Amino acid sequence: MRIKSAVAAACGVVALSALAVPSAHADERFGDTDITGVVVNGGNPVVVGTGARTVTVDVIATDPSGLDQINATLYHGSYGSQDSTVASTAACGPTTAVTSTCTLTFTLTPGTAPAGDALAGTWHVSAYAIAPDSDAVFLDSAADFLVQRETRLTVDATPEPVRFGRNLTVAGTVQHAGWAAGTAVPAAAGRSVDLQFRPAGSSTYCTLKTVTTAADGTVSTTVRAYLDGSYRWSYAGTADTAAAVSADDYVDVR
Repeated sequence: MRIKSAVAAACGVVALSALAVPSAHADERFGDTDITGVVVNGGNPVVVGTGARTVTVDVIATDPSGLDQINATLYHGSYGSQDSTVASTAACGPTTAVTSTCTLTFTLTPGTAPAGDALAGTWHVSAYAIAPDSDAVFLDSAADFLVQRETRLTVDATPEPVRFGRNLTVAGTVQHAGWAAGTAVPAAAGRSVDLQFRPAGSSTYCTLKTVTTAADGTVSTTVRAYLDGSYRWSYAGTADTAAAVSADDYVDVR
């Protein structure tokens, strides 16, 4: 057992922390140490563009005798066969507090971890806490969270200005962060995108149409122009790509 070998070696927290690197395939608990909560990025999906992204993870742990060390690792895949891992910059502890909230910092680097776009989606947190009396808890999957590719949208309405009642063409592009490419890449074909309109003087958008992206990530549709106002594209997002809206394009109807 991990904790017993550490105690036998009498190497303290240093040995325990080394043994705490994910290696088992089931949660382990020794004594009354517990992890009562894990929150990644304030409970929001982690959106990663083409540059490094820093993420915080709060691990709430408790033990009557205090805590020597609290730490966690982020990983993708199953616990026994992880295809990407990210370690924290530093562990928390020691503390004499019975309950402690440890805020850990992680850096996700596109092209390295995550290495490629296929690693978007559900990630997991393995976490551990060790008490000075050698009680400890090791959780293989303490929490799940989404890592999403950043989304960018553009919009262009033509002609401008437009005659009352005439057709207005609203086009745009949808791109996602390409982690392996290191740049934005076109969205896949068939992604749903809403065309939204806000009349002049209003603060509320309404959805006029839902269209899907072409193979090159572009969208385009036509509408009848009756009112001055702003058009934009809105993308709801998926498990692997983040939600986003484009800037406005104001059209004057004459």
